[in-house]
Amino acid sequence: MAGTGTLASLGDVMQLAFVPSDFEAALKHWTEVIGAGPFFLLPNVSLPDGRYRGEPSDPVFTMALGYWGDMQIELIQPENEAASIYRGDYGVADRLHHVCVLVDSIVEARARCGEVGAEIIFEAPVGDTGGVIYADPGRGPGNLVELLEPQAGTRELFAMMRDAARGWDGSEPLRSLG
Repeated sequence: MAGTGTLASLGDVMQLAFVPSDFEAALKHWTEVIGAGPFFLLPNVSLPDGRYRGEPSDPVFTMALGYWGDMQIELIQPENEAASIYRGDYGVADRLHHVCVLVDSIVEARARCGEVGAEIIFEAPVGDTGGVIYADPGRGPGNLVELLEPQAGTRELFAMMRDAARGWDGSEPLRSLG
């Protein structure tokens, strides 16, 4: 980690996230061309009590998570029209959408956003014990930083996915989790 008092001081980037216009083609590209995977599908994820630019919003989306080495790749497919980072001004497709940093404290992450002038675009509780903030550090769409305080069990789930990628033989490129 670098830069005390910066967003980088909260943790290392552990994920690259994309909102492809063709979800199936993106999965095929990442697994067959890049060699990332397998991907784990989480359909119809909801973030109740979310706030997009300060207003209530409940986006629903499907995500596929896989690993390319130690880097997690997230592919996102919006499932509803709720105001969110996946629609409107921040709904960039077919290029890097955001990066993710796991944090120990969403409260500290929120404070750090304020200290560096990063605008909080979306925030929501995650499960009973976690939280997420998507912040614009000043470069606009395609440059969001997700700050995720994972709920209990998330780090172990990510470790299982990363372990599945080690030595993966290309079989079952898409697996269901929910």
